[in-house]
Amino acid sequence: MAGAVAPKRQDTRKFFENLSGAGKSIAVLTSGGDAQGMNGAVRAVVRMGIYVGAKVYFIHEGYQGMVDGGDNIKEATWESVSSMLQVGGTVIGSARCKEFRTHEGRLKAAHNLVQRGITNLCVIGGDGSLTGANLFREEWSGLLDELLQQGLIDEEASRRNSELHIVGMVGSIDNDFCGTDMTIGTDSALHRIIEVVDAIMTTAQSHQRTFVLEVMGRHCGYLALVSALACGADWVFIPEMPPEDGWEDSMCQKLSENRADKKRLNIIIVAEGAIDSHNKAITPDYIKDLVVRCLGFDTRVTILGHVQRGGTPSAFDRILASRMGVEAVLALLEASANTPACVVSLVGNQAVRLPLMECVQMTQEVQKAMDEKKFEEAVRLRGRSFENNLSTYRLLSHRKADSELPNSSFNVAVLNVGAPAAGMNAAVRSAVRVGITEGHKMFAVSDGFEGFYKGQIKEIKWGDVGGWTGQGGSLLGTKRTLPGKHLDKIAEQIRIHNINALLVIGGFEGYLGLLELSSARDKYSELCVPMVMVPATVSNNIPGSDLSIGSDTALNAITDTCDRIKQSASGTKRRVFIIETMGGYCGYLATVGGLAAGADTVYIYEEPFDIRDLQANVEHLTQKMKTSIQRGLVLRNENCNENFTTDFIYQLYTEEGRGVFDCRKNILGHMQQGGAPSPFDRNFSTKISAKAMQWITRTLKDSFKGGRVFANSEDTACLLGMRRRALVFQPVSQLRDETDFVHRIPKEQWWLKLRPLMKILAKYKTSYDVSDAGQLEHVTRVRPKESNTSATI
Repeated sequence: MAGAVAPKRQDTRKFFENLSGAGKSIAVLTSGGDAQGMNGAVRAVVRMGIYVGAKVYFIHEGYQGMVDGGDNIKEATWESVSSMLQVGGTVIGSARCKEFRTHEGRLKAAHNLVQRGITNLCVIGGDGSLTGANLFREEWSGLLDELLQQGLIDEEASRRNSELHIVGMVGSIDNDFCGTDMTIGTDSALHRIIEVVDAIMTTAQSHQRTFVLEVMGRHCGYLALVSALACGADWVFIPEMPPEDGWEDSMCQKLSENRADKKRLNIIIVAEGAIDSHNKAITPDYIKDLVVRCLGFDTRVTILGHVQRGGTPSAFDRILASRMGVEAVLALLEASANTPACVVSLVGNQAVRLPLMECVQMTQEVQKAMDEKKFEEAVRLRGRSFENNLSTYRLLSHRKADSELPNSSFNVAVLNVGAPAAGMNAAVRSAVRVGITEGHKMFAVSDGFEGFYKGQIKEIKWGDVGGWTGQGGSLLGTKRTLPGKHLDKIAEQIRIHNINALLVIGGFEGYLGLLELSSARDKYSELCVPMVMVPATVSNNIPGSDLSIGSDTALNAITDTCDRIKQSASGTKRRVFIIETMGGYCGYLATVGGLAAGADTVYIYEEPFDIRDLQANVEHLTQKMKTSIQRGLVLRNENCNENFTTDFIYQLYTEEGRGVFDCRKNILGHMQQGGAPSPFDRNFSTKISAKAMQWITRTLKDSFKGGRVFANSEDTACLLGMRRRALVFQPVSQLRDETDFVHRIPKEQWWLKLRPLMKILAKYKTSYDVSDAGQLEHVTRVRPKESNTSATI
C-alpha cells in the first residue's frame, strides 16, 4: 500500500503525526450494558494509543475494576487486541458498579489511576456511564487533595496528574443517546431482529399466523421503529408515540383488511417500553389476546430478549467503532484543562465531537418530555434521523382509502438499471406506495431500459409490492442496457403510456442512462419529464453520493466471509489469506471491508502500488507473524492492477513467506451481490426512495403548464445522493465533471480518508490528515425548517 502523494496546495491541514502521546497514559473501559462493536472500539483505542507513543491500559469490569484496582488495570499490548474485532460483547468485561456512585468509591478509583499515572480516560458505555465519568472529572482536583491529605500520594504525583481528560463513546443497542445518529451496537441489534423476523415470516406465511414480537427499548423505540420499517410490519408500538384512544379497533381493522388483501401473515412489533396515552404498558400478551378475541386469528408471541445483544458485530458497527476509537484518542491528545469532556459520535457519515453533558442533558430532556406526555416534543428531541424514520413509517404502512387520496392524474414509471443490488426491491416498494399516496398512477418497467423500449410496462398497485422489503436482487428485473440506441422507441413508449416522470433505481448504467436521456431532450419532447435517480450498486461508485443501496449488504457478506476464512485456520500453523473483492475499479468494498475485517493490507486502483510496496507489505507481515499473531488477511480489489493479479500476489506471498507462514486465496465473486438486504440497506433505500418520489411530485406540479408536463431544465434530471450529512438532489449534467468515465468512478471519494486509519490499525507508519476532526460542535436544538434539498438519513 503505497502512500499516495497529496497535491500541493496552501497547507492549512493538520496531521496527527504532529500530535504525540509520549509520556501520556490512556485507560479504556466498557461500562453498563454490553453492545456488539465495543471490542472494535477498544482495539482502535489501544492500537492508536500505542501508535502515538502513549501507554494504554485496560480497565477490566468497568468502573468496578477502576475502584478495585489491582489486576483489573493492566497494560495493553498491540497483540492483546488481535482478533477481537469480530467478537461480540466486550472482552474486557463490563459491570454495573454501585460503589463508584459513592464518594469513597471514586476516591479509591482516583488513587488507582494516579498510582499508574493515568490521566486520560476513554469510556465506552451509555449515558449513565458517561455522566459518571463527567462527575469524576469535575471532582478530580478535590479527590487529589484528599489523597494528598491522607498521605496516599505525594505533592509530585498530585502535580503530575493534576488534570483528568475524558472522552466518551456511546455503546448502546437502543440508540437512545441524543447527538449521535447511531450508537455502537444498534446496527448489529437490528441485524439480530431482522434475522428473526425474516425467519418468522416464512413460518407465519405457511400457517396464516399473526406474530407479535417484543424488541428491546425500555425508553427508546428506535429498534422497534426501524425494524418495523425494515420488514414492513403492520403495526408498531413505541414509547415516543403512544397510540390514540380506540387504537384497538383501528389495529384490528387494519389487520383484517390486510388479510382480505390476500396477505397471509401479520407482524406487529412492540418495544418493551411501549405505553398507551394513559401511561399504561402495552404488552405483547395484551395484543395477542386482543387479536384472538376480536379477529380469531392464530396469534403467537415471540420475545427476542438478550439475543439482540449477542452475536458478532455487523460491518457497520465495526467501522463505526474503529473510527470512533481513533477519533477518541485524537480528542484526548488535543484535550486541555478548559475543553469540556466530549463524546465522539457520528452524524451522517462524519465523525464529530460533542460536549458530553450537552448530549446527556438532551437525552434526559427526552425522558422528561415523555413523562410529561409531550410526545411530539420527545420525537423532535430524539433528532432528525428518528423523526424521518417515523414519518416514513407512517407514510408507507397505512394505506389511505381511494376517496382520501389526492387525484394527480400523473403517471410515474419506476425501473431498475444495472447489476442487481440488495435493497432495490425495498426502494421500489417505497416509491410505489409513496407515489400512490400522493395520487399518482405508478408503472413498473421490467428489465431496465431494455424492457422500456420493448414496452414491458404495466401498472403496479399498493398490494403488488407487499413483502418486498426483505427480498434480495431485483424483482422487476434489471439489465445493463443503455437507452442511447433506442431513444426513439423509449420516447414512443413514454407517449403510449403517457408517462409524466421517471424514477431510476440503479448503478453506473443508470447514471449514464439518465445523462443520455436528458441530453436527448432537445430531439425528443417526450423526454422532457422530471427524472430522478437513486444510486443502487454494491460497488458504491456513483458520483454525487457517498453511499449507495446494496453496498452495506455486500460489506457484510465480505466481513462474514473473512471471519469464516480466518477461523478456518485456527489451530493450524500461521496462515495468510489473499482475498479478491468486487467493485470494478472502485476500491470501496475492499477498503471498507478491510477495515471491518481487520485486514493487514488492501490493494486498490485508486492508490497505485509497485513491486517495492508489495515487498514492504510482505516483510511487514512476516515480522508480524513472528509474534503471537497467527493469521494475516490481504484484500485485493478485482481491478486494482492488471499485472499484479490475485494469483501473482498469492504466489509472491507464498514464496516470500516460506518458513514463516503459508498462503491461501479466495475470490469472493457474486456472493457479494446476493443475499437478503441488511437492515441499513432496507432502511436507507426506503427513505431515499420516498424522498425521490416527493421530489417528483413537487417537480411535476412546478412543470405542469398548459395542460401538460414540460421539464427540460437541467435541475429536472437529478441524482439523489447522500453527501456528508444530508440527502441532496444534484443535476446529473453537473456531475459529469466529477466523473472518471473510463474507470466508472467518481474523481473524489470520501472513503479514501479511511485508508490511513486502516493502515494505522495494521501497524503501518503513515500520514493521516485530521483537519476534519477536532472541531467541538454543539448539540443543535431548534432546527431551521428543512429545505427541499436535504434531510438527514
